[in-house]
Amino acid sequence: MTHLADGAATLDKLTARQSVCRACPRLVAWREQVAVTRRRAFRDERYWGRPIPGWGSERPRLLIIGLAPAAHGGNRTGRIFTGDRSGDFLFASLYRTGFAVQPTSVAVGDGQRLVDARMAAAVRCAPPDNKPEPAERDTCAPWLVAELRLVAGNLRVIVCLGGFAWQAIWPVLSSCGFSLPRPRPAFGHGAEVRVTSPQAPDGVLLIGCYHPSQQNTFTGRVTPAMLDAIFTRARTVAGP
Repeated sequence: MTHLADGAATLDKLTARQSVCRACPRLVAWREQVAVTRRRAFRDERYWGRPIPGWGSERPRLLIIGLAPAAHGGNRTGRIFTGDRSGDFLFASLYRTGFAVQPTSVAVGDGQRLVDARMAAAVRCAPPDNKPEPAERDTCAPWLVAELRLVAGNLRVIVCLGGFAWQAIWPVLSSCGFSLPRPRPAFGHGAEVRVTSPQAPDGVLLIGCYHPSQQNTFTGRVTPAMLDAIFTRARTVAGP
């Protein structure tokens, strides 16, 4: 069975194909409903309301995998982790560790740029209650497979934000030809696993990181120091 992602030879072509994906009826209905009803604070803005592509360097040494776009964040702005509280926390750390040129990401065209890094979501559309279903994750996986194949040659580190992204990455890595350990390593903050493939013979280090969700940051489960430690480690492995 073919998928829209199949055969996309460049990141631009992959982005164009993602923008018209309607494979998951529940997600399509939700992302478009939110884009019409909008939040009061953003009622005068035009929401993106479509799948959110990966963005950043086309030759990244670091790939950051998130859960899914926020309804009034990425689903509004069209850029993952942009315009929401999780993104505020994440980009501040990326700036401190040299992976972003400024500490905030509020809108496309705001001057933000990732340095040696790229970020993408395991599920490309905003889900109700921020909870995609396993079937939606699996339906969306070919987009991440295609993106990883296009950037794997220069990649040194993958950081998975949260257990959902950690679970999502394993079949993606397998589809991209990576040799994986068995049994599958458990997720944890700071968990590390090295994987190799013909495209990445020197190996790619997979790092687990608690998701910088509001619940986690407000309760102290994730602190700025904890996030900085993850991305400082990623910087060390990725190189200066």
